[in-house]
Amino acid sequence: MAKTARIEVRTDPEHETLLKLAAALSNQTLTGFILEAAERRAEQVVAEANTTVVPSRFFDELLDALDQPAQPNLPTRMAAQELERLVSRN
Repeated sequence: MAKTARIEVRTDPEHETLLKLAAALSNQTLTGFILEAAERRAEQVVAEANTTVVPSRFFDELLDALDQPAQPNLPTRMAAQELERLVSRN
């Protein structure tokens, strides 16, 4: 049997009435209704936190840059020259 955790929520009578009505109209228990709504919102918050939105122009420029051949920087060129020198000595 799966373990369960208890979460308690306090609310005013008006919100309780609204939640009970909505649960009944959706053929759910009050607990099921509240959990489903809370889970949906939690998934939305997590998804938004894990999503980076950039302007389309930036994204297009990024894709264009990734399509271009790599241009080695100075330290990379120097390391390649040093490797060439070491290999040609042996």
